[in-house]
Formats: sequence, structure tokens, C-alpha cells
Amino acid sequence: MQASPYARALETAGAWALALLWVLPLAYAAWAAFHAPEYATRFTPSAPLTLENFRRAWNAAPFARYFVNTVVLVTTILAAQLVLCTLAAYAFARYPFSGRQLMFMLVLVQLMIMPDVLIVQNYRTMSQLGLVDTIVAIGLPYMASAFGIFLLRQTFKTVPRELDEAARVEGASDLQILLKVYVPLAKPVYVAYALVSISYHWNNFLWPLIVTNTVGSRPLTVGLQVFSSGDQGIDWSVISAATLMTSAPLLLAFLLFQRQFVQSFMRAGIR
Repeated sequence: MQASPYARALETAGAWALALLWVLPLAYAAWAAFHAPEYATRFTPSAPLTLENFRRAWNAAPFARYFVNTVVLVTTILAAQLVLCTLAAYAFARYPFSGRQLMFMLVLVQLMIMPDVLIVQNYRTMSQLGLVDTIVAIGLPYMASAFGIFLLRQTFKTVPRELDEAARVEGASDLQILLKVYVPLAKPVYVAYALVSISYHWNNFLWPLIVTNTVGSRPLTVGLQVFSSGDQGIDWSVISAATLMTSAPLLLAFLLFQRQFVQSFMRAGIR
């Protein structure tokens, strides 16, 4: 049944309203960051542009170190997730072993548990291992992803078994079959999962805030919070400049790879 013109108009208006609500904070941050503090709350079209806020923000906190920490963190987590999730998913998809269904159900149960529920136990574990205030402590609880295992397992199960048999006839080992048959066919899923993982861990805040204490291990999110709550007070122009600096890599990546981002999710079957 075709929707009436009034219903379509209402849907369009609602979509524009939601888009406006989403973009307003970013628009204000961009305005305040590129204008002097006296224009932070005065929207004067003739107000002069300036980059002084970015210079002040960069010099007021060790953002270079925060960027390095964040890149190392998200790269390490993603690499570990891809390896562990691939091996686990391949085992669940293709190897019959005792208790396979029960173990996979336990993996699915992890999807229902919010990471914040385990913060106390995770901190106790990191303290016992002597890893508190390290980048490893931030990433270790996330290196085995239940979502990644589930997603890749479902993808591997769609690969025809005839390809396995053909590869074995050619003398390929199980690892070679995984790397040369399954992984290439699941490339869109890997791209989609990598985008989700990088975005989540780039923006993760609560667990890094709890487990880090010094500049040497703080990621951008924690560094920005410490910066905005310190001596800078409520200088919204400087704080907005720092916010744009920390979020710029993700925004640029989305704008540059928007088409690949959407296509990867469509091919991966994520809705």
C-alpha cells in the first residue's frame, strides 16, 4: 500500500528535524573553534576567522601523545580481534567438536552483557597482572569480540563446502584454506567490522578513564576530558578546537570512505 503524500511529508520533516538535531552540536563546535572567544556565543556573519584556538589547545595539552596512544590502541585491538575472531569463527563454522553448540551459545550470551558491567572485575584483573595505566590494559578486555566471532561465523557458514574440498585436493592445509578461501570471500565483512571497531574504541571513554592515570597511556577521549576540566575553565572556543582535533580523523575517514562504508555494511548483511 502506497503511503499518502501527508505521511511522506511527515517522514521527510521528521528526518530533517533529526538531522538538524544531530548536526547542531558539530556546527556550534566548528563555529566556536574558528572564531575568537568573544564570538563563541555571538553568531555574527562578519566575525573574523582564526586558528589561534587550535594553537592554544595543541600547546595546552600533549595531544600528540594522545593521538599516538589512540592509534596504537585501536590498531592493536583490531589486529588481535581479526586474528582471534577469524580462528574462533572458522572453528565454530567448520569443525565438529563436542560442546560446540554450547560454547557458541556462551559466546552469544556475551553479546547481552554490557562491557560497563564488568569494569570492577576487569580492573581487579588488570591490577593483579600489573597492567594498570598501560595501553595493554585498555585493549585487553576487548581483544576477543563476541560480535566479531558471531559475524564471521555466520559469513563462513555461507561459503560452499565444495571450495574446501577443491582446496584439499590441491593439497592445501586447514590454515591455507582459511587464509586463501574464507578470508578473501569475507573481505566486505572484515571491512565493515573494522570500521565499527575503530570507531568504537576511538571514542571509548569510561574504561580508559578508570584504568589510566598518566599521559603516557591516556587516549584522546580521556585526554580531552582532562584538558577541558583543568585550567582551561570554560573557554568554549579552545575546548571546541580540541574537540574538533580529536574527532577530525574519524570525520575525515567517514567523508572519504562513505561509499565503501555503506557498501560494506550492505554486503555484510548488517541491518
